Amino acid sequence: MSTLPYGIFSTRTSPPRAGLKHGDVVIDLSGMERAGWFSDVKGFAGEPFSQSTLNAYMELGRPVWKEVRHIVVESLHSNPRVLHPFFAPLADCILHHPARIGDYTDFYSSYHHAFRVGSMFRGPENALNPNWTKLPVGYHGRSSSIRLSGTDVRRPKGQTPEFGATKKLDFELEMGFYIGPSSTLGTPIPIDQAEDHIFGLTLLNDWSARDIQAFEYQPLGPFTAKNFQTSISPWIVPLEALEPFRCTLPPQKEKPAEYLAEPASASFDISLEVWVNGQCVTQTNFNTLYWSMAQQLAHHTISGCDVRAGDVMGSGTISGEEPGSEGCLLEKNNGFLNDGDVVELRAYSEKRGLRVDFGPVSGRILPALI
Repeated sequence: MSTLPYGIFSTRTSPPRAGLKHGDVVIDLSGMERAGWFSDVKGFAGEPFSQSTLNAYMELGRPVWKEVRHIVVESLHSNPRVLHPFFAPLADCILHHPARIGDYTDFYSSYHHAFRVGSMFRGPENALNPNWTKLPVGYHGRSSSIRLSGTDVRRPKGQTPEFGATKKLDFELEMGFYIGPSSTLGTPIPIDQAEDHIFGLTLLNDWSARDIQAFEYQPLGPFTAKNFQTSISPWIVPLEALEPFRCTLPPQKEKPAEYLAEPASASFDISLEVWVNGQCVTQTNFNTLYWSMAQQLAHHTISGCDVRAGDVMGSGTISGEEPGSEGCLLEKNNGFLNDGDVVELRAYSEKRGLRVDFGPVSGRILPALI
């Protein structure tokens, strides 16, 4: 009951506004806002829940988020009937992008993924580049082509070096996190403050055209092989909902630079799955990532780069060590996606009767345009 992921929804008779998913209903936060439920929350300003994105609310910061969540959770536990006027049946809701995404950065933070892929091209002795264990490697993606789960994916064209439709279309199993309060240009976010700038997590598929990627990525990294579409969940799970599932990072192979040093309890136990045409092809866990979200954000801003509310950071492909835990088809080395295939990612945390579900992220492959 206490998961309550955030989203933006509308109905046939009402405009987009903020809500919390609670089972098969959405709690209308804008209605609660107008009724004065949050008027005593220190720092709660304006009408952030009556807007068509969560950006203004994301900017308000963790103390506000925690108090708002406390008000809703306590009401659900003590007297849920008082919230019934704000319930909208999920089946009647139209879901929208939860935030205006200004920038999108994708990292490369799974050791097992990086080692497997590097071994394929450079051999196991040189699988990882020298910088990989020293910093979270990443690249800037394209926010304009991020789409909600359920949006079809058009097979892209490009040079391989021959021009044509990609023959190696792949999924990438990732988690993403949304930035909360913006930072100031020229001022890095310290590692011990990084989680205060993380609003919540979401499930993400960074579709990739592997043959195009192999030809174009040197020397500046991924470009058109990844900019054609990224699929994302309409729901954002706040960090507070994941606290029961907090766990330690895997041991890092060398001591990180001081600006990247943080307590070990910086990861979360989140089960991840990939289903293709109704068959489960991958099972792994978020807790296998080598670099944490806080380390990713601290490194991203160490140069003084500023981040803004609503920005999205992708984890990079998440793979485990065992067979069957590969986060993409490239690692499996037994073929790629065909036209008509339907890929669905799933993510959840569960223990002692508590389940946090991130909602599926799905997409169907359409043929390339002629």
